[in-house]
Amino acid sequence: MNKAFLFTFFASCLFSAQNVVQRLGDQVQTFLNSKAMSAAHLSFYVSDDKGNLVYEYQGSKGLSTASTQKIFTAITALETLGEDYRFTTSAAYSGKIEDGVLKGDLYLASNGDPSLGSWRYEGYKPEDFKRKFIEAVHKLKLKVIKGRVLVDDSYFDFQSVPGGWPWNDIGNYYGAGVYGVNWNENQFDVRFSKSGEIKNIKYNPPYVQWVNDVSVKGSSDQSIIYTAPFSEVAYINGSIPEGKESVVSGAMPNPPLFLAKEVEKWLEEDGVEVSGEATSFSLEKISTGEKLKVQKSNIFFNYNSPSLDKIIYWFLRKSVNLYGEALVKTFSKLGRKDSSHEEGVQFLKNFWLKKGIASEMIHFKDGSGLSPQNYVSAKAEVQALLYAQDKRYFSSFYEALPLYNGMKMKSGTISGCKAYAGYHTAKNGKKYVYSIMVNNYSGGNINAELYKILDILK
Repeated sequence: MNKAFLFTFFASCLFSAQNVVQRLGDQVQTFLNSKAMSAAHLSFYVSDDKGNLVYEYQGSKGLSTASTQKIFTAITALETLGEDYRFTTSAAYSGKIEDGVLKGDLYLASNGDPSLGSWRYEGYKPEDFKRKFIEAVHKLKLKVIKGRVLVDDSYFDFQSVPGGWPWNDIGNYYGAGVYGVNWNENQFDVRFSKSGEIKNIKYNPPYVQWVNDVSVKGSSDQSIIYTAPFSEVAYINGSIPEGKESVVSGAMPNPPLFLAKEVEKWLEEDGVEVSGEATSFSLEKISTGEKLKVQKSNIFFNYNSPSLDKIIYWFLRKSVNLYGEALVKTFSKLGRKDSSHEEGVQFLKNFWLKKGIASEMIHFKDGSGLSPQNYVSAKAEVQALLYAQDKRYFSSFYEALPLYNGMKMKSGTISGCKAYAGYHTAKNGKKYVYSIMVNNYSGGNINAELYKILDILK
């Protein structure tokens, strides 16, 4: 090959690389000088797909991640559990069935399946689970249950919400806690009339009393639901839009109890008489202070969740916080025979420490990023993304990443925090891996400003 051509080619590549670095530096400086950044912090790191540094600004500085935290959880889950991992739910009974009469209790138990009863998966929707469960009941030829429907939610510990989640988040759908048995992503939907009165509630939480202080004004939903795990009071304030009915989604305070009531209703609709009152193991612990003993021995129904790669798809695409916390508790349960958030988060951190990420650059508090107490550096996020590239599950992980601004990346948003982390191939074929996080910004369209920086990688 002509030496002059080679020199020109490599000189052009070098100039192009220098040009990207210079343009990134200029755009970052313009951003830092903006009013929105007067009291803010930025961590930004860009490498090529081989891990060679392209550009950084405080790349090792730890900031709140928001939902970009999910990339750590997703990769850990795919590697330790496997793409084909499935959660399981089972039904059983105690006692004996004689002439269609069960002299005992009917139990439903799970190992924390966060997708149970979700509307997102074809073949796994609430009506699919109900149909399969009732088909299994038919085989028992049940007519009467001289006992109760009991949901055994004891697989995970009693604390369903990670410490550090803000109080004004945990009553809303994205702040749903994780239980040993979950249902419909632990979400209920409140429909308001145009005047702001509650018309109806889909998946209405049992025993909950509502305090409605919502007002009607403006053009957007600014309402907040306040309720806590196992609470019997739900309070909603803020505002809903004028001139139309609105639907506001909240976090179910006791999903296991709700499902127990649902199962009881399904049985009665199918002609099975149930004499006892449906309840859950957690509710019995609250009521009596005693841990209910597991007496079931006759399993008659087994149900598997969608495979993990499909769960990860929705975890990243729609940023379902519940999934992240269920995975963290699953890490804890499988790794240490515990089921606390603390142990699960430690498992998550240890996984990444073993992959070479510096301890001071990953301070995890949950598996989803909803806690503002998560502190991670942009460099650490890039290291995690680089690690996943040559793994057998990478195609599943990459496919699950949303597309923003024409780039495959996970976004993150909590109060005062915006973040993006992902992959992009430029027009010239250059492949980039990047993370950018801003904390404590003020006003303005922060997305547009971050896109101006990331557009340079195109």
